[in-house]
Amino acid sequence: MGGLRCVDGSYLSVTPVACRDSVGTPYEVTLELHRDGAPYGSVGERCGWMLARLAQGVDEARKHDARRWADPDDRFPGDGPDGELFSFRYRSRSGPSGGELSCRLRTIPLWEGSRWRVTRRAYVEAWGATGVGMRAVLTSAELWSFVQGLVAEAEGCLEGRDMARNAGEGTDTGETR
Repeated sequence: MGGLRCVDGSYLSVTPVACRDSVGTPYEVTLELHRDGAPYGSVGERCGWMLARLAQGVDEARKHDARRWADPDDRFPGDGPDGELFSFRYRSRSGPSGGELSCRLRTIPLWEGSRWRVTRRAYVEAWGATGVGMRAVLTSAELWSFVQGLVAEAEGCLEGRDMARNAGEGTDTGETR
């Protein structure tokens, strides 16, 4: 179970739960959210592949984006200074939304003595069915660790399936059930 300490002191727990097909085989994940141990929402229907891609993108940005951002903690995937890295919502055919988990990049100017220093941080925000929100502010290393932990746990609940592979793998492989 991945988790984040939020700016208000609360703790957001995120647990991947396997989605299963009609014969019970796990094929993707949904995320269960808890606030300080209490159920908070369920989001991200079939989001494992996207999380795996994000973890890979953050890892690559930390290694190769030195021209634009000197500090590896400021390096995130994407070309623009700000933007959305993911947004997972609760899906229901009836009724209102039951939660959201999103991550946006923000560029933050900081005054240091006699000059401005610009940093980038990932703002992970969660909203439960009650409408009460949570926010954690992360460096790229913290975001990578959080997402990588979710991917590892998702692969475990999917019986070792590699989430980074193409989500469509399995068709035209000659494999039958």
